[in-house]
Amino acid sequence: MTTLSASSASSAFSALVPYGWDDAWADAFAPYHAEGLIAGRVIRVDRGQCDVVTADGPLRADTAFVTPHDPLRVVCTGDWVAVEPGGNPRYVRTYLPRRTAFVRSTSSKRSEGQILAANVDHAVVAVSLAADLDLGRVERFLALAWESGAQPVVVLTKADVVPDATTLSYLVHDVETTAPGVPVLPVSARQGEGLDVLTAILSGGTSVLLGQSGAGKSTLANALLGEDVMHVRATREVDEKGRHTTTTRNLLALPGGGVLIDTPGLRGVGLWDAENGVGQVFSEIEELAERCRFHDCAHAAEPGCAVLAAVEAGELPQRRLESYRKLLRENQWIVAKTDVRVRAELRRDWKRKGAQGRAAMEAKRGRWPS
Repeated sequence: MTTLSASSASSAFSALVPYGWDDAWADAFAPYHAEGLIAGRVIRVDRGQCDVVTADGPLRADTAFVTPHDPLRVVCTGDWVAVEPGGNPRYVRTYLPRRTAFVRSTSSKRSEGQILAANVDHAVVAVSLAADLDLGRVERFLALAWESGAQPVVVLTKADVVPDATTLSYLVHDVETTAPGVPVLPVSARQGEGLDVLTAILSGGTSVLLGQSGAGKSTLANALLGEDVMHVRATREVDEKGRHTTTTRNLLALPGGGVLIDTPGLRGVGLWDAENGVGQVFSEIEELAERCRFHDCAHAAEPGCAVLAAVEAGELPQRRLESYRKLLRENQWIVAKTDVRVRAELRRDWKRKGAQGRAAMEAKRGRWPS
């Protein structure tokens, strides 16, 4: 985060510093300050209303004034906003340009994106060690995190349920190979293990806490906050999974510095135009692809494919390649639904592959197309 100058720190906005306010935000807000609007950060959004923390304290405002048809431009948790100084109700007039935005696709047939959090520096992916590791899901979360512009961090929660240090080491290694360039931290919120390292990472900005229901996000949030702010239901005895009861995204200031956005458990984690994020997650495959004989190599059966050679040599797990293909296909499909040019390219590709498939079948039967 940008270091505040002495003049900014002593300004009327100094009470917002713990929530991420800095000189750059002050510059962006200056025109609205001149109009008499109030600066604040959205800490919660619920049904067209939002809770905003301001230099004069918290307030509640209506977001109807800035609710466009584009679902990616609605006010969300983490936004810095300009709010009317009075009125009943009072309205959010606009939000400042976002530095980063964490977006996923919705499950609706309209192919809409959903923004989960804005102006995030760290995307903390919580993965429970009380259940079998789903590395494909970890890769999916990481692709969205990289695409958002935030730095991902994988936190392996409930480390205290792992029977021994050797097993824990193997689990950490498995995730590290899945998350190149990403810190992987085993943490036990119950016993406090690993929290000091995580706290140090999160103290430098805004973090969003992501994961499936029961991943231990609320328990982890409470441990980081030093108090039971987020409600946690009883753990099931069958599999020691917590039942997440968070229903909204909440932004909270951490006692050691930085702010944390806790999110509800995500059942679906669909990609939303995340090609760069996928490439970052599978950076080793992208590097290998540069050595393929053909620049448009699909890494399927082409001669001189460096990616397939790495799989055959045992240097690249087959699972990683299959996951890479799957996420690229999914992302291409999402983009094609909203981009006419990409949709046309997909159709041409399908026709070409269909013709190749038919030719192969004819060849098997001993008949060649005329």
